[in-house]
Amino acid sequence: MIAVASLDNDVFIVRYGCPQIEVYNADNYAYRFRIIVPGLTKHMCGITACGRNKCVYLSDEHRNWIHRAELSVSGAVKNWWVSMWPQGLSVNNAHNLVVACCRASTLQEYTTHGTLVREIRLHAGVTKPGHAIQLPTGDYVVSQCLSPGAVSVVNVGGEVIYSYGPSYTSDIGQMMYPKSLAVTSNDDILVSDQMRDRILSLNRSLSHVHALTLSVDGGIQYPSGTCMCLDESRGRLYVVEGTAWLSTSCRVLVFDVTATP
Repeated sequence: MIAVASLDNDVFIVRYGCPQIEVYNADNYAYRFRIIVPGLTKHMCGITACGRNKCVYLSDEHRNWIHRAELSVSGAVKNWWVSMWPQGLSVNNAHNLVVACCRASTLQEYTTHGTLVREIRLHAGVTKPGHAIQLPTGDYVVSQCLSPGAVSVVNVGGEVIYSYGPSYTSDIGQMMYPKSLAVTSNDDILVSDQMRDRILSLNRSLSHVHALTLSVDGGIQYPSGTCMCLDESRGRLYVVEGTAWLSTSCRVLVFDVTATP
C-alpha cells in the first residue's frame, strides 16, 4: 500500500510499513529527500499537504493519531489524538485539516496546531466515512467506504443534501468501497471506486456520474483509497494502485487529465 499527495513542485510518497515521507520532484520524479515520522504505523490511511502551513499530514488509524510533518530543514513532527479510525484527510479553505473518522462516523476539523475547531456528527444514512472535502459552498462531500458504498454531500449539521448510493439505477451501478475523493475547479467530484477498478466523476449535485477513461495497460487494478491526488496546475491525476488491501506490491499511476473530466 502506498499513499501519495502533491504540493507545488513536490510529490510525497509514503510506503507500507515505512515510517517516512519520501519527497520527489514533480517535474521529473527525481528523489529529493525524506522526512522521518517517528511512531507512524503500517496502518497509515490518509495523506494531504498544506501550502499555507508548509506541512504534510498523515492519519494513523491504529493509534488514532494525526502526524504533522513540517516541510523544512528540521522536518519537525507533531502528533495529536483524534476520534476513532481516522481515514482520509483534506485541507479546507480556512487552511484547517478535515479528518474523516470512520468508526466514529464524524468529521473533525483541526487547526494546523491540533486544536479542534468543529466536529460534525453525520446523520443516519451516512456511516463509515472514508474521506471528506469541504466544498466552496461550505458543505462537505463524503465517501462511505462500504459495499455497496455511497458518496454524499452533507451540510455543517451533518444532514444529507444529495447522495449517490446503493439504490442508484444508472448504467454505472453500485460502488464497492469508494474512498478517496478529489474536487476539480469546476466542482466535479472524483472518487476511487476501489473494488470496481475505476475512477468515477460526479457533478456537485450527484445527479450525473460517469467513469473516467484513463489509459493504462490492463486497466486500473484496485485503485487504493489511500490516496488519489489531483494536481490541476499540471493537469495530473495521481492514483495509487495495489493488487490487494495492505499489499506491498503497489505503484503510483500518473494520468494526464488536462481535458478530463
